[in-house]
Amino acid sequence: MNINEIIRNSLRENKFIYGIFTTPRVKSQYKKITVRAIMIKDSNYLQLEKFTDTKAFHENLTYEDAYDVFLNMVKEYRNINFFTSDADYQILVSKKGSIKVKKSDPTKKLKIEAHNKEKQYIIGENQPCDFLIILGVMNKDGKVYTKKYDKFKQINKFLEIVDDSLAGKDIRDDFTIIDFGCGKAYLTFALYYYFYYIRKIKVKITGLDLKKEVIEFCNKTAEKLNYENLKFMYGDICDFEHKKNVNMIVTLHACDTATDAALVKAIAWDCDIILSVPCCQHEFFNKIKNENLSPMLKHGLIKERMSSLITDSLRSLFLETKGYKVQLMEFISMEHTPKNILIRAIKANKNTKSAEIEYEEFKKFWNLSDLFIENYHKTIKEV
Repeated sequence: MNINEIIRNSLRENKFIYGIFTTPRVKSQYKKITVRAIMIKDSNYLQLEKFTDTKAFHENLTYEDAYDVFLNMVKEYRNINFFTSDADYQILVSKKGSIKVKKSDPTKKLKIEAHNKEKQYIIGENQPCDFLIILGVMNKDGKVYTKKYDKFKQINKFLEIVDDSLAGKDIRDDFTIIDFGCGKAYLTFALYYYFYYIRKIKVKITGLDLKKEVIEFCNKTAEKLNYENLKFMYGDICDFEHKKNVNMIVTLHACDTATDAALVKAIAWDCDIILSVPCCQHEFFNKIKNENLSPMLKHGLIKERMSSLITDSLRSLFLETKGYKVQLMEFISMEHTPKNILIRAIKANKNTKSAEIEYEEFKKFWNLSDLFIENYHKTIKEV
C-alpha cells in the first residue's frame, strides 16, 4: 500500500487517529507538525498543530480538505508517523524523494476530543433568573425553552455589548437609562437585572413606547418582580422630556426617523453611551443619487439596501461630529426584522474637525440633505 492509499482510506473511513511530521526536507518555519482528530459542534475535524522554535500555531481542516494538505506535507517532511485504527505506519522519505512505508499493529484507539466549549453567558443557562422565568424564556429550574433560545442568546449578546461599553467607566448609583421604543421590554428588564444583580448598581431605567397595552403589561411585570426603579411610560420620543441627567440611551428597532429622534435627544442630553439598532430606513430611498452608481441604484432591491447602509453611515458620522467614538457592530436580529446593525456611540470629547469634513463630503457624494436637520431642525440647532 502506498502513502496515497493510506491517507485516502484513513480519511474516507474516519480511521485516522494521530499523525506526526518531523525533519523538514526543505527549509521550513515549522520544525514539527502534529495532527489529531477533534469534534467541533458535532462535526469531525482534523487539527494541525504547527511548531516553530518558540511558538505553536493551530489550524482546523475538514476531512475533505485534509487529503491534499497531507500529500503536500509528505513532500516537505522526511519522517512521518500515521496512527490509524487499522495499523500504525512509519513513512520515511529519502533526500531524493523515495518513500518507504513500514506497517505495524495499531497502538492507539480513536478518541475524538470534543472542542465544544460551553458558551459562558452573562446570564447563565440552568440558573433560574426571575425576569426570564416570568417572561417565559426559561422554566423555574432555569432551563431555557427551545423556542426561546434565540431570544436568550439575543439578551446575552446585548448584555455583552453593554458590559463592554462600560469598560473603564466609573458607574455609580442613580445611573439613568432611557429605552426608547422598548416594546415588550425583554432587553429593558435584562438591563435592570444586569445592573442590580450582577453589577450591584442601583440604576434608574425608563422604558417608552407608543403601545398602551405593552406599557401596562411591562409596569405590571416590573411590580411582580419588585423592580422598583424600572418604570414604563406611554409616549412619543419627540415629546419626551427628562429633567435629570441621562447617562445612557437605548433604542432598538425604533422605526425610520424615530431612531433619529432618539439620537437627537441623546446628544442634547450629552449621554455617555448610545446603543441604537435602526430599523426601516426609508427616509433616503428616493433621495440618494450618484450618477456613477446609477447601474446599481436603478434596481429597487439594491437601492433599498444601499439607502439603509447610507442612512446608518450618516448617523454614525453625525455622532462623530458631536465628539462620540462610534462603532457599527453586528447584533442578533429580532423576530420581526432582519436588521442587525447596532450603532454604539461612546462620549469621547475628541476633536471633531476631520469628522465634520467627512460628514459633509459624504452627504455631497450621495446628493443628500441632512436627515437630522430635515426632520429635527430646531433641535439640531440647539445641539
